[in-house]
Amino acid sequence: MAAKWRELADRLAERIRAGEWAAGQRLPHIRDLVEAGEGSKSTVHAAYKALEAEGLVTSSRGHGTVVRERVPLRRLGVARYDKAKWRDGDEVAFVADRVASGRSYRRGDQTQTVERVPASPLVAAALGVPEGSDVYARARLVKEGGHPTHTLTSHYRPEHVEGTRLVDPSPGPAGPGGGFRVLYDTGYEIDRMREELRARAATREEAGLLQLAPGEWVVELHRTAYTADGTVVEFAVGVHAASRFAWTYDFQVPDSAKPEAGR
Repeated sequence: MAAKWRELADRLAERIRAGEWAAGQRLPHIRDLVEAGEGSKSTVHAAYKALEAEGLVTSSRGHGTVVRERVPLRRLGVARYDKAKWRDGDEVAFVADRVASGRSYRRGDQTQTVERVPASPLVAAALGVPEGSDVYARARLVKEGGHPTHTLTSHYRPEHVEGTRLVDPSPGPAGPGGGFRVLYDTGYEIDRMREELRARAATREEAGLLQLAPGEWVVELHRTAYTADGTVVEFAVGVHAASRFAWTYDFQVPDSAKPEAGR
């Protein structure tokens, strides 16, 4: 049986999605719901915090709890990796998502840590190095409007990134064009990507970091970047708040039966 705050949050969410409260409209005061028999003050407060974590409302002093405009951030597929953005311009992948969503970006929206760590079995298999050998882990926490949206940790072989901006822990992207541009300038041009997605409940640590309600789901991303000769130059693991993204893929449909031109 679900906790009382969860049941209340679900009922309120259903009413919001049904349009009972429009975007910009304030929800009832906590005391009003308590008096209406919806639960204790702590129960209603927890329900409101869950709605906020799920992206349905925003809360602030003096304004109360207000229904949020329900427009998820677009997380582009193929288009976010267009070389014209990072090789010939200065746009990094997640900023391309913001532009496509009509959202703004501030340098402080990305914080990071960089450290040399032993390769886990997952990372070792992806990078083609022995388990436990040293790799660089560049971990980023990305926010929008002060609220965390996702984490992304990129792993690199030391010989690919030693002495580059990718091992500089300064806040923000690794310069114009981000990490892909750094790899390109070092002689490792990204030629193809592979992404794997899986949905799951957030761990307690992830829920705290992303400010999620208990039991809220995340989308875990595994991204592998290859050069033209098949060398893996980045393996990244991202954890995205599921309610805050719409994943968009737009690509040409292949036809492997069609003969190549000139044959």
